[in-house]
Amino acid sequence: MEKEKLKAMDAEQLREYGHQMVDFVADYYKSIEDFPVLSQVQPGYLGKLIPDSPPIHPESLQDVLDDVKSKIFQGVTHWQSPGYFAYFPSNSSIAGFLGEMLSSGLNIVGFSWISCPAATELEVIVLDWLAKLLKLPDVFLSTGKGGGVIQGTASEAVLVALLAARDKMLKLVGKDSLGKLVVYSADQTHASVKKACQIAGVHPENFRILKTNPLSSYALSPEVVSEAVSQDVASGLIPLLLCATIGTTSSTAVDPLPALGKIAKSNGIWFHVDAAYAGSACICPEYRHYLDGIEEADSFCMNAHKWFLTNFDCSALWVTDRAALIESLSTYPEYLRNKASETNTVVDYKDWQIPLGRRFRSLKLWMVLRLYGQEGLQAYIRNHISLAKRFEDLVRQDSRFEVVTPRTFALVCFRLLPPDDDESQCDKLNRELLEAVNSTGKIFISHSVLSGKYMLRLAVGAPLTEKKHIDASWEIFQEKATILLKPFQNGTHICSNGSN
Repeated sequence: MEKEKLKAMDAEQLREYGHQMVDFVADYYKSIEDFPVLSQVQPGYLGKLIPDSPPIHPESLQDVLDDVKSKIFQGVTHWQSPGYFAYFPSNSSIAGFLGEMLSSGLNIVGFSWISCPAATELEVIVLDWLAKLLKLPDVFLSTGKGGGVIQGTASEAVLVALLAARDKMLKLVGKDSLGKLVVYSADQTHASVKKACQIAGVHPENFRILKTNPLSSYALSPEVVSEAVSQDVASGLIPLLLCATIGTTSSTAVDPLPALGKIAKSNGIWFHVDAAYAGSACICPEYRHYLDGIEEADSFCMNAHKWFLTNFDCSALWVTDRAALIESLSTYPEYLRNKASETNTVVDYKDWQIPLGRRFRSLKLWMVLRLYGQEGLQAYIRNHISLAKRFEDLVRQDSRFEVVTPRTFALVCFRLLPPDDDESQCDKLNRELLEAVNSTGKIFISHSVLSGKYMLRLAVGAPLTEKKHIDASWEIFQEKATILLKPFQNGTHICSNGSN
């Protein structure tokens, strides 16, 4: 009997195909350790496996899933693998997955309150919930002048904060002063701030990248900021925005919010705090002190999709003055006019972001908060930090390696030391070590550079990672290090100048 053709939407077909897809995804997670963590394909591989035009006649779901197994999976870097330690984590969870399913099932476009009241109001509520978990000041809550909004990424969050700061400042000093606006960040600040400046029209020469050093564990120095601001003011420029970070990308450095906040406040500078990675840890009382000084901030963001069991994308942004965002980003064409918006009694999130359309992302965050609870989320984060501490201890026990900068959260920065303290060989040695461990397919790590030193980064944070995976990864590092160091021990290593 010929199978019934797939309809655009049908409850019973959805049930049948939906069960099949859930089983497929569940089987993927069950066998995820069978795949190389880092995809081993070459650029252009997929074009050789998939036809260059779409099918004329419908194909079966099973045929598509078979192609996913044989063609797509080989080109996937498996971010949810327990051996994934690169960049920062991007958590998936059962609760997050279920929330995404429900959001996709409802498939609303919640740009204004009237377009889906529940989407708007749930987002307001869960962002207040999360703010309370983080013990943010009341000024960030929806009950005051501020409030929270879900952006796609922290890059979008800093962009909308910068746009709000820009327009608020230009309203005071005149629109012709755009070329005088200055933005401040550290050399450890995420590159998204630079991109935001490019989009917002801040002149490249007015983007200050302030140097950090190992003495402060690469935190931004208030003295350096104060000096830069004073010099700019004396030159007739206008300080606009200062970005501080809680958990920088290279090493999870933490900038001193209280001192930086005072500088910003005394100079009329918008103070944005990026806690994209480490904000999640601050729901634990023992890490909350890293947010001390947040009361001086104008905006604050954390990525729930990094380390908070909420599937990508879900970046939470809070502001102390929502009017500044709305004045900068609001548009109100006739076709969107409605009674609720005109009474000014509802939130229209289209005016808090760059695009018009938006998904029902608050559903998955709501489900994560409810199905895991505060205690479950705290335990999850503490476990990863404990596993990272274990890896750091293992590194310290091997004299061939060094920890480059102290671990703060669940990222370990380390490197293989050069034989005979020959720093000229060190970067090359660690690049080779990175390539060697990643090529095993068992783990995937990334790198960065601090004070000119090429180092390896191991970020613990995948949902399935356990102690056994930490121990196994360390054994890989030891094994590959032994192989790389052997030529030095035999005295046959070829130096960069070609001599023995």
